Amino acid sequence: MPVTETAERPGAIAGYEDWPDYAARNTGPGTGFEGSSPAARQLALTLGVPAVSGNLDYTVHREVEHDGVVTSLLGWQTGFGPRTAAWFVRPAGPSGPLPGALALHCHGGIKSHGAERLVAMPDGGTSSAHQPGPVPAGLRTTLYGGRPLATWLAQQGFAVLAHDAFMWGSRGFTLDPLPYRTAHAVAGQEALWREAGVVPSPAERYNEAAAAHEETVAKAAALMGTTVAGTVAHDDLSALHVLAGLPGVDPERLGCIGFSGGGGRALILAGLSPLVRSYVVTCMMTTFASLLPAYLDAHSWLLHSPGLAELGEWPDIALRSRAESVLAQYALRDGLFPEQGMRDAHSYLSHHLPGRYTGTFWDEPHVFTPAMQDEAAAFLASGLREKRPHATPPSTDPARTAP
Repeated sequence: MPVTETAERPGAIAGYEDWPDYAARNTGPGTGFEGSSPAARQLALTLGVPAVSGNLDYTVHREVEHDGVVTSLLGWQTGFGPRTAAWFVRPAGPSGPLPGALALHCHGGIKSHGAERLVAMPDGGTSSAHQPGPVPAGLRTTLYGGRPLATWLAQQGFAVLAHDAFMWGSRGFTLDPLPYRTAHAVAGQEALWREAGVVPSPAERYNEAAAAHEETVAKAAALMGTTVAGTVAHDDLSALHVLAGLPGVDPERLGCIGFSGGGGRALILAGLSPLVRSYVVTCMMTTFASLLPAYLDAHSWLLHSPGLAELGEWPDIALRSRAESVLAQYALRDGLFPEQGMRDAHSYLSHHLPGRYTGTFWDEPHVFTPAMQDEAAAFLASGLREKRPHATPPSTDPARTAP
């Protein structure tokens, strides 16, 4: 049906009505996130990363032991919008302080659910406040080889935190009623569903709306002096702070790992926080130049942040990090990135981060296979094996790392 306007226009950021006030008080020079180096501060200012709330007390909602691990459902308030849902997974039984890993979920075109795609939940887990129900069938199978990454990492000896990021799962927007522009965009898909006799699930309806709504979120962020990537980074920084204080976690041995959009989040988080000692970027490393002109529409606003290209190429973010080691995994049959862009990024990082950068190429499409996960886990285990001071920052000007 055509969308008609009513007397009262629906809100475009429902569920986040307090976001503009938080951004006004916590974004920009002197009020936004302050990195510990000039390079981190410049990156934070460019992305408009809001300051992280000093009150991140978490609540443990429930806990279950299964498959050799203990999985706890946590929740905390970041300072604006809905509360964050997260899963803390660690080996069962007594153990000393463990290396902590932040598992960052991918974009995947699925916003109804966030970190749940990474966690095995024998008790049924939890559901998004917006879209109840299980994780869409096939998401984990198609992208992660059927393996619940966070749970599996815990079985390898890590203490793992996986949280819903801004726009996903518990941190999603309330898209009922739909904002006008989003409603117009969704109307076409609804017509196709009717024509095909398909009755979409609540999650399918929400994901269609959320995909169109991301454009509105990006515009809202711009009006507030921030970006989608900067606001997601705010949530990731908050989760890293929580992880560092969880029981049994060694705060001196923290890393992060992410596939696709999660890999981009890992790259940015490591560029912002010195707490990250080792990290893995899977299927999310290329050059900006290689995206022009054919690959622009293959990516979300997590990659296309206004002003970011002024700091250099996408791989330059890695030069801003104080992490001691970074692994980039490239998929040669990845339909979202041209091979030359991946190889150019690999050459650039090999030259500028000798001794800290490792790059591997896989004959795979855009996936994070169990074999790739095995390599990633071994890399993190090696990078977080023992306590030692952070590596010395690169000798290049940390506030200007463009080629």
